[in-house]
Amino acid sequence: MVSLKGKHIYLRALEPEDLDFIYEIENDTSLWVLSDTQTPYSRFLIKQYLENAQQDIFEAKQLRLAICTAEGIAIGLIDVFDFDIKNKRAGIGILIKDKANRYKGYGKEALNLLVDYCFKILHLHQVYANISESNEASLRLFENNGFKKIGLKEDWSFDGQQFSNEYILQRINR
Repeated sequence: MVSLKGKHIYLRALEPEDLDFIYEIENDTSLWVLSDTQTPYSRFLIKQYLENAQQDIFEAKQLRLAICTAEGIAIGLIDVFDFDIKNKRAGIGILIKDKANRYKGYGKEALNLLVDYCFKILHLHQVYANISESNEASLRLFENNGFKKIGLKEDWSFDGQQFSNEYILQRINR
């Protein structure tokens, strides 16, 4: 059985009450390099997004879930993107918002729950992640969850001053 509830966290669908939380994340310029964002988002646009966030993954081709503590406090987001039902694969991205909540196992638990969901409920054959070569914490997180580096995209991202490389990691459901 797949549950989106772990020992310390659970994953849930986005709610209208998440507006301020998502607004802060999407407009934090220090995080833009992780998501290839280049412009700020208005509260209006995020409100519209939240109104449509309940679309089925088979229709929207993506799914964003809030990572919440056992007390119900949203601490991060985890995404399934580029959902490709024909080839049975999808990308995964994860973010723990505040540095104080990082390195506590929340990301590991969230990633385990989502991969389990992708393999057992969505019946995907593989999931992948795109991670900057310099993002050692994320590389460790995914590699410790059975993802393998399968390629390096050289000079893949430009931060306004320099190019950086990006790994693609993959986990196959065997």
